[in-house]
Amino acid sequence: MSLPLLAIACLLIVTLGYVVKCWLSPFGDCRKCDGMGHDFKTDRKGRTKRGKDCRRCHATGKRIRVGRWIYNRAARTYRAGIR
Repeated sequence: MSLPLLAIACLLIVTLGYVVKCWLSPFGDCRKCDGMGHDFKTDRKGRTKRGKDCRRCHATGKRIRVGRWIYNRAARTYRAGIR
């Protein structure tokens, strides 16, 4: 097997794997708050306290994956075009 053919096969496997992951689980953990929905902060004594709600995920801890976002946008454009 030649090197370009092997690279194409690996890229195809990775791409199909991501497509299946976006199909089965369209939401992933928020990258900013690590899926917690909020930040941690410490008071003056060093004890951890709950911080502000995450602005990216609106305190849910979940965000839509990039691949699913692209698919949703393409499907919405296609549906709007066939009306």
